[in-house]
Amino acid sequence: MNNLCTEIGYHSINKYGEQLCGDHIEVIEQGENSFVMVLADGLGSGVKACILSTLTSKIISTMMAANMSVEDCVSTIAATLPVCDVRKIAYSTFTIIRVVNNEEAEIIQYDNPHVILLRNGKNYDYPQTVTEIGGKQIYRAKLKLELDDVFIAMSDGAIYAGVGMELNYGWQRENIIDFAEAFYTKEYTAKTIATLILDECHRLYGYHAGDDTTVGAIKIRKRESINLMIGPPSKPEELKKMHTLFFSKEGKHIVCGGTTSKLAAEYLGKEVVPLLDYFDPEIPPIAKIEGVDLTTEGVITISKVLENAKSYLDSNEEYMQWSSKKDGASRISRMLFEEATDINFFVGMAVNPAHQNPNLPINFNIKMNLVGELSKCLKQMGKRIKVSYF
Repeated sequence: MNNLCTEIGYHSINKYGEQLCGDHIEVIEQGENSFVMVLADGLGSGVKACILSTLTSKIISTMMAANMSVEDCVSTIAATLPVCDVRKIAYSTFTIIRVVNNEEAEIIQYDNPHVILLRNGKNYDYPQTVTEIGGKQIYRAKLKLELDDVFIAMSDGAIYAGVGMELNYGWQRENIIDFAEAFYTKEYTAKTIATLILDECHRLYGYHAGDDTTVGAIKIRKRESINLMIGPPSKPEELKKMHTLFFSKEGKHIVCGGTTSKLAAEYLGKEVVPLLDYFDPEIPPIAKIEGVDLTTEGVITISKVLENAKSYLDSNEEYMQWSSKKDGASRISRMLFEEATDINFFVGMAVNPAHQNPNLPINFNIKMNLVGELSKCLKQMGKRIKVSYF
């Protein structure tokens, strides 16, 4: 098995005035290193389109994950979807990307803009075949994956962006390729790439989208581990074990909390060097310990990281803040959301006497809840998470 893994990120904007999105993305895992992603675009907009796209994506992804043929998927969709009373047709366009063992990708497309593949940051014209299934032209491609490959799938709302406004004929696929190549950098995650393209679509629409618009991205990258320790163990005799396990782990190391930092420095035979720069008045300053990649305050900093994680999974509106700021929470956010594929939490269960003051809004349960909620958010981002308690 190779050391590659996949990141998946996607986001949608609704047609202006609609409460529901007529596009839908469904992702189903097939074991640890394989998955199927389906982007479906329902006919029209609003409730009917939402139902059509949701049914399509769920049926196809489930059948594909069960290794059923494309022919069976398409015929099932044709037999299942309701008929539009006005247009007398029943269909939802779709794009399927299946990744197998992080080694091979299969792309299957019907009537959606063709998937863009960036290889080494440049557009790669992959070979496709065309077959007819149930009167529908289906485009198919299979290719071996390479490190840093980026697949960009979209609904047709993306290529109609700007029609009659900034652009005469919309934002054509070639224009989207030029845009993606221009901003591409290896550091960007799949979610960031999808968000940047969708934000440009929204701008071209004048922030009044004329159609539901969805962008999904898949990025192939190496596995990277990040280890985060917060809090001392409940039993002092567990301290050496906790530190030995933590510092023996591959990857970068983050230490959170004043007491935790002091004990980690003693274990390493180093000093904690406070940095008094307040990059954000709401976030306590960071410190330095030789042998530790990042040293921060505990609960307040992690609370902000959790806030950033929830935003990342939703609209990603906070991206421009944490992606560039230098405070501890922003740095942790970048390391966990963008760098890491595997995250190991080392959580000390000791009760901090300072947190037992009833006038303070911090208690032992808050720390546990923060780690639990953050772990859930990171799992939703596709990270491998392991939490060890001491």
